[in-house]
Amino acid sequence: MKIGGLLLQKSTGHSQRVHDGTIVTKRSNKGWCSDVFGIACWRKERIRVAFPLDCCDREIISYVATTGGIDGKMIRDLMVQSIEARFGPVDRLPVPIEWLSDNGHAYIARETIAFSESVGFIVCTTLFYSPESNGMAESFAKTFKRDYVHVNPLYNARFVLAQLPMWFEDYKEFHPHTGLKMKSPREYRRKQHKFEQCPVN
Repeated sequence: MKIGGLLLQKSTGHSQRVHDGTIVTKRSNKGWCSDVFGIACWRKERIRVAFPLDCCDREIISYVATTGGIDGKMIRDLMVQSIEARFGPVDRLPVPIEWLSDNGHAYIARETIAFSESVGFIVCTTLFYSPESNGMAESFAKTFKRDYVHVNPLYNARFVLAQLPMWFEDYKEFHPHTGLKMKSPREYRRKQHKFEQCPVN
């Protein structure tokens, strides 16, 4: 029945939308996608990293990292950090933003859904058994591992956690992206901002 697509979706007790459309947005702060990835250190420690990525400019807005599991509280903290990174110390988003994630427990917890909606996010999740529909976030995770994690020493968790801020900063400021015409996320955002500030004659 699973192969034939005849199974019902699992009930999660909440009413977020299922995302099955286009992820890429034409302007920044219209849609953010989020995911979690792991980094295996040489001393058998494992780090879990959660992030939101803007679906237009591809910037990693913020991140949280831990040697434990990513829980709902960490995702809610991540949402607050991301809002403040883009809009300053506000209690609510100035415009609704779609927040896309998979169906991980941290994302679909009742408290996380309620908090997300209370601050102005439009909560969407991928189809069950179809995490590839959050492909932009998954693509970033693969790129980050290829260009930063796998080319640097991973002595232990403490060492890697100390490197993460520099790796993320380098990605945002200097890493070219084919979807941005080989500009880095911040280069693209600066150009976008300059275009928006240009007076119309």
